[in-house]
Amino acid sequence: MKTIPSIEPHYPFEAYSHIISPLSAEDGGGFLLTIPDLPGCLSDGASEAEALAHGKDAFMAVVSALADMGRKIPPPAFRPEHVDTPAASGKFLTRVPRTTHARLAERAKAEGVSLNTLVLAFIAEGLGRGSVPS
Repeated sequence: MKTIPSIEPHYPFEAYSHIISPLSAEDGGGFLLTIPDLPGCLSDGASEAEALAHGKDAFMAVVSALADMGRKIPPPAFRPEHVDTPAASGKFLTRVPRTTHARLAERAKAEGVSLNTLVLAFIAEGLGRGSVPS
């Protein structure tokens, strides 16, 4: 087992925008924290405060691992205030082809999460990569 040393990141956790979303009872309840600029960096907790505290730990683990692998640590770029949605409720409805829905449902079941949680994780990862047009 390799021990990865903790680094002092160029940008602190607080410089990165994060999203805290409630988890459904089906997913065990509590809250999910994602950092769009750091794909795969997420945490959860029974409360928003706990998800935030765990998010700081996840942030340090991700940036330390990226540094250890010699990979670039993305600078903070995502800013919710730059999103042109004056009344964003955090909820939207979209239609997808039946085959896509079936594949997503199968993947969610295999991962042991709800379909909503899986799609949220994919969206957060995509936003972090910058693959979603701005």
